[in-house]
Amino acid sequence: MGATGLRALLNSVRYEVLPAQATEDKVLAHVPRDVVVTVTASPVKGLEPTLDLTGRLAAHGYRVVPHVPARLLRDDVHLKEVTARLREAGVDDVFVPAGDSDPPAGVYDGALPVLRGLSELCRPFTRVGVTGYPESHPLIHDDITIQAMWDKREHATYIVSNMCFDPRVLGEWLVRIRHRDITLPVHVGVAGPVQRAKLLAMATKIGVGESTRFLTKHASWFMRFATPGGYAPERLLTRTEEALTSPSAGVAGLHLFTFNQIAETERWRRALLDRLGG
Repeated sequence: MGATGLRALLNSVRYEVLPAQATEDKVLAHVPRDVVVTVTASPVKGLEPTLDLTGRLAAHGYRVVPHVPARLLRDDVHLKEVTARLREAGVDDVFVPAGDSDPPAGVYDGALPVLRGLSELCRPFTRVGVTGYPESHPLIHDDITIQAMWDKREHATYIVSNMCFDPRVLGEWLVRIRHRDITLPVHVGVAGPVQRAKLLAMATKIGVGESTRFLTKHASWFMRFATPGGYAPERLLTRTEEALTSPSAGVAGLHLFTFNQIAETERWRRALLDRLGG
């Protein structure tokens, strides 16, 4: 991959972390302040751990992007309360997926009503992200997911693509959404340098029921991570160089899924930047 293009992507990263007990200390120890940190939300634990960690990291000077899944919000009042709390913490960027909570905690079953609600609140956040699906969603047809991005474009400012391991699929998806006149910038979701044993350990720590759903939903991930030579983030980036760096793709940077292997992810990024001379 061209060194210039790869350096630009590696210098425009977001680290996705889970709100676990040790996450704050790991971020403080290993993540530079110029790296955006996004905090996931759990359908089992609810929004509180996400909001709490977001506030603490923001107070340390990080630019933090909390996940606010629609299915974890009870109603319009709850949305206003969450919005006020985040604004008080200095947050100006949120990521609004539909979420996996089944059944929903309240009246929202998808992201679009929440996005409309934020617009009705006079757009309290400068940046609002929504989900994109390069690989097929297990329950929703590809054309519907692209249509959903079109429907959300008036309320969102960027897209975060879900994890993808297939360079061809990722490149074709970027072309497809641009052909559908979806012009929002994309942060491309990439799995970091994940070790299978640590990924399994992380999954077991997030709660028995949630771990079962996680492992069932993402069983193919473990096969990729476990196979010798099966996955390396730099290889995926190399094979998608043209697609990611084309001006027409509108790729704003990388969204790295750390699975809370935060030190390992930052070491990998710094080592790769050093090899590229910057």
